[in-house]
Amino acid sequence: MKDFILDVNDLHTSFFTPAGEVRAVNGVSFKLAKGKVLGIVGESGSGKSVTAYSILRILDNPGRITQGQILFKGQDITKFSKSEMRKFRGSRISIIFQDPMTSLNPVYTVGNQLTEAIRLHTDRNRSEAWERAAEMLTLVGVNEPLKRLKQYPHELSGGMRQRVMIAMALACEPDILIADEPTTALDVTIQAQILELMQELQKKLGMSIIIITHDLGVIADMCDEIIVMYAGRVCERGTADEIFYNPCHEYTKGLLKSIPSIVGKRERLVPISGTPIDLLNMPKGCAFCERCDSAMKICLTETPEEIRMNHDHLAACWMNVAEVYKSERAGENAPAAAEVKEAEDE
Repeated sequence: MKDFILDVNDLHTSFFTPAGEVRAVNGVSFKLAKGKVLGIVGESGSGKSVTAYSILRILDNPGRITQGQILFKGQDITKFSKSEMRKFRGSRISIIFQDPMTSLNPVYTVGNQLTEAIRLHTDRNRSEAWERAAEMLTLVGVNEPLKRLKQYPHELSGGMRQRVMIAMALACEPDILIADEPTTALDVTIQAQILELMQELQKKLGMSIIIITHDLGVIADMCDEIIVMYAGRVCERGTADEIFYNPCHEYTKGLLKSIPSIVGKRERLVPISGTPIDLLNMPKGCAFCERCDSAMKICLTETPEEIRMNHDHLAACWMNVAEVYKSERAGENAPAAAEVKEAEDE
């Protein structure tokens, strides 16, 4: 039995606008084991970031959690008061936002912002907090940390600002680090450095990480498990090997086809046709059916449930139901049934 540090169960988050209810997260469930790395992938508007903000309860009005549980070590975060959440954020779960330039306050020095977080969540005094801030900058690879503490965000490069954000998130030794598009505004070389740094810190500190991105290539070698989201729902989940080498949802296949390859013959990138779904006018059936080349009649009217493809892989696609039905008729489902039973027993 795995030791799950975070258990998100049937999470629903909506934004109540004058135009209607926008169901940004619609029944998302997942578990995060201690010391593991979970990747959440999907295009803009798929509900990745809103899921993260729901976990930390930092949703702006008119957004709010309407249903579900978020269990951290057995405690339901959705029941915490505002004061309890202020103590919880940063000390138990921290987040790195997409753009460090807009996340850091331009009128305060790096040292002021780092020490504020440290003093808020620990009993360190001013000088001890300053020492801890310098120690954290050293840990994340910032050169001349004492000099950097006296500088303002605009005086640092993009990669350096991102390292400061990581230092701030880890200063109070949280159990979980959420990284929301941590490499979006960085060039390719700095992206690789930041991802490598996060991997090193994860191994050194033993924390769990949730990394949110739109780029499957970013997390190929980093994640123990990957969740693919579309229109506020989980459409596929599994180990990195399963997602990359055995994708079972048409949306995941589309994401993989849009990644350029550096080996083999030259091939055209195949974009996913159509536009992202309007969350104000969700279809009755599969949210991806209007953009899917393999859509069937049932896809228009019925929402597919998750089907277990094997022990480490689930996907919510009617194409898989059709395949399972064919294999059942052919008498080929015995191995799959055994794997499903084994997973259910766990």
